[in-house]
Amino acid sequence: MRLMRLGPPGSEIPAVLTAEGTHLDLRPITGDIDAAFLAGPGLDRARAAVADGTLPALDATGLRVGPPVARPGAVLCIGMNYAAHAAETGAAPPAYPVLFYKAPNTVVGPDDTVLNPRGATKLDWEVELAAVIGTRVRYLESVDQALEHVAGYAISNDVSERYFQAEISGGQWSKGKSCETFNPFGPWLVTADEVGDPQALGLRTWVNGDVRQDSTTRDMVFTVAELIYQLSQVTVLEPGDIVNTGTPQGVALSGRFPFLVPGDTVELEIDGLGRQRQLIAQA
Repeated sequence: MRLMRLGPPGSEIPAVLTAEGTHLDLRPITGDIDAAFLAGPGLDRARAAVADGTLPALDATGLRVGPPVARPGAVLCIGMNYAAHAAETGAAPPAYPVLFYKAPNTVVGPDDTVLNPRGATKLDWEVELAAVIGTRVRYLESVDQALEHVAGYAISNDVSERYFQAEISGGQWSKGKSCETFNPFGPWLVTADEVGDPQALGLRTWVNGDVRQDSTTRDMVFTVAELIYQLSQVTVLEPGDIVNTGTPQGVALSGRFPFLVPGDTVELEIDGLGRQRQLIAQA
């Protein structure tokens, strides 16, 4: 299934996007696509309702596309998780996953405006595969158990301000990662059964129509399953949490491209997960 939330911020309507391109209203099943929906029988009930044809049609004309999951408890991010990206920054691939957090309120819709923060000089893009947790994860015994806990996948743009991140960071990355609008997310949450192998997906980014990133999740240093397993040893993942799994090569930090400025547009896509488009504006 492709799950969506449509409408203005704070008042999104939960919906299913069918293979035929029509929208079905999920409100007979749930008030929202949130932690409670994912942790309970929500996905199974939604599948059954779609199969039975009992969900009403939803006219999505003119409706904003919101983030497909409401109010994530945590946004966990992995740095340097593509070998070529590590190389372009001058770093060796890490021996263990590099973990940092973004504020959950950075999560916005896939086509919402991204704000260039006041004082920013180095605004950057990062297309990432996001794994959304469906059931609580704690001290997994093996990597083989990890993907059982994934509800689905979506696109994240891990927007970063590199001056804040590196030059006035105080030693941590979060200043450059947690500004408002810094995690466009969606358009869809595609359930894990439809995605299949998360290590076989192409990722691409364009800035003002020019290709910047073009890679595949096969280049990950740590697979999605390995990441979730290792995270489970140091923290508890809850339903609705978002795990951003790292970005491939082709960011402005590489020195090959200019940083973003107001008026620029960024487009991102991942195979089977849809496409995002953001305009950069000044905060």
